[in-house]
Amino acid sequence: MPDPQVEEFLSLVQIENYEDTYSKDIRDGKFFGLPLQALIAAEKRLRSERSIAYFSMEYGLASSFYNRFSTLRRIDEQNESREHEVFSNYRLADYFFTVRPSDLIDLPIYSGGLGVLAGDTLKTMADFRLPAAGIGMLWSTGYFRQKFWFKYGQAPEEMHWDPYTYPGLIPLKNRIKLSFKSGELVLRLWKYYVYNYTQDYAIPLILLDSNIPENSENNRHLTDQLYRSESNAIRIMQRAILGMGGARALADLGYNIDLFHLNEGHAVFAFVEKARGLSEEALAELKKHFAYTCHTPVEAGHDRFPFFELERILRDEDAKVAERFGTEAGHAMVNLTQLAIEASNSVNAVSKRHYEVMLQQFPQYKDKINFVTNGVHTHTWMSENFKRLFEKFEDRIGDIKANPYALKKAEDLKSDSAFRQEVFGAHQENKVALCNMLAKWKLDKDTFTVCWARRMAAYKRPSLVLQDINRLISIAKKTGPIQVILAGKAHPKDSLGFTYINQMLDKIDGLSEVYDYLKVIMLENYDIAWARRLVQGVDVWLNNPLPPFEASGTSGMKAIMNSVLQLTTLDGWVVEATEEMGRIFGYQFEGGKIGSEFDLHMAEDASKLYDALEEMARLYYKTNASGKIDYSSSWIDLMINCLIQSERFNTYRMLDEYKSLVWKMPEQVRVGV
Repeated sequence: MPDPQVEEFLSLVQIENYEDTYSKDIRDGKFFGLPLQALIAAEKRLRSERSIAYFSMEYGLASSFYNRFSTLRRIDEQNESREHEVFSNYRLADYFFTVRPSDLIDLPIYSGGLGVLAGDTLKTMADFRLPAAGIGMLWSTGYFRQKFWFKYGQAPEEMHWDPYTYPGLIPLKNRIKLSFKSGELVLRLWKYYVYNYTQDYAIPLILLDSNIPENSENNRHLTDQLYRSESNAIRIMQRAILGMGGARALADLGYNIDLFHLNEGHAVFAFVEKARGLSEEALAELKKHFAYTCHTPVEAGHDRFPFFELERILRDEDAKVAERFGTEAGHAMVNLTQLAIEASNSVNAVSKRHYEVMLQQFPQYKDKINFVTNGVHTHTWMSENFKRLFEKFEDRIGDIKANPYALKKAEDLKSDSAFRQEVFGAHQENKVALCNMLAKWKLDKDTFTVCWARRMAAYKRPSLVLQDINRLISIAKKTGPIQVILAGKAHPKDSLGFTYINQMLDKIDGLSEVYDYLKVIMLENYDIAWARRLVQGVDVWLNNPLPPFEASGTSGMKAIMNSVLQLTTLDGWVVEATEEMGRIFGYQFEGGKIGSEFDLHMAEDASKLYDALEEMARLYYKTNASGKIDYSSSWIDLMINCLIQSERFNTYRMLDEYKSLVWKMPEQVRVGV
């Protein structure tokens, strides 16, 4: 007997090879195990209501553990997590053991923080029940798989995965065509649905794919790897696919899009697509329907392309639009950041500090730029142990699942002895889980543990904690043992990032004699699954970018949601924190000229880092003396302060501000309020 829900869904979504491939997983009112009715409502809503299209080159969705889809079909082994090697100063364990963190890879269409922020934003849009759709790319070889080799550093490997057996991901019959000087490019559309935390509302993510037989061999590879950079031609084509292809895909699907939100300048060719052939009056009206978020002050984050390269690839009328609105004064170059600012009615930086920097970088647009500080998705990043803790105190705090703003009420429980014990206990449970994952390396739950994990880039100064190894050893001998965990990828073309990884591995290699009191571990192929365990399971989150080049940063926000203290420079989101969450150290930006992102202040800031680290280690061991806990310690005050700050640094507050400041929605809705 036909399933009426499935029939209705298939009338709205044209799935390729439904009967042969996907009918087993879309049946009995379920879509890969989750409610199908939410998707039917989503498709109808997008065709009838004025909606938001959110464009991003990458999305980190935590799909391996958050609202995870199930499947009755066999999952290709390429989609299962591979073994991760560990590199430490305990070489015997490195030689004999590896780690496999989970049994499913995260959907491999992201590289790092920008993508994770985009994924958290879509999930929060769903929680807010907004009429919205995401636009991205189906990267058939992902970003890259990272391998480490002592003495050689990072060795990037091409990644392979199978989209046809990835649970929840479906190919559509829809094809769209883009026209370039060289001819037509055909794109296939895929869909992946992002549910809210109660699983009764969803937002579609449309992914663009050039790897189909209709295209030439070269064009089939345009959507292979995220952030391919061997030529400007490929970079231009990837950005055109996202922007022009995304705008055309939305039209082909019949979605009623009123606002195009560009998450970074990568997607700005959506404006070029919509601007084609318009009058001056119509262009002015079109700009009212675009918003743009800039995510970095770092030079490499602002795409620039020479006129001649754009004119060689884009059709003449498209190149002229790009040149008209994106030309930098005095240069025969189109700056996609400038183009996005010109194209948009609303422009925002991603923190107050980034706003100050952006005003210096683009002073001609000072009246147009605002800021909305980034956040993280509570339901994704808060551990189950802390969710259960807050359920125990729901009568005094409120339901943080429905209303994350209630986290602020943790302040009222600072002097409650039961709450203090529960906070430290929940943290220790998280830490035990991490130590068990790395048990072969003898990690200990009562040893002071620090983590630095993020993209390996010069301004983030990944090697700062290893700058003076003798000082680090001295601190461990004086205060008690220390465990340091490091992780992160450098872009395959970032030679400076490679250099840092080489240096770090070399220094770790020379520490075998001190492993009893200083353990240093470097994790291979850092991904969302590792990030979740680390932000939940360490004692201190180390964040040492060179101010003012960290636009926001979100890893520390994930950590404070799990009461993990911060050891940080004063940059990005930390500038706005109102509670003491650990220790702040190092060079500070006092306003005035931004300076150079390569003037890294390594020696002086390393010294200040070690001073702060020693102070925190002493306090930790006064609090936790071999498992005997002093629950009155100021360390636990700092842990609770971290939870209090989570009330602000989450995507619920962020989306409230987007609605009022950026999207100009008529009413500001606060979750649960």
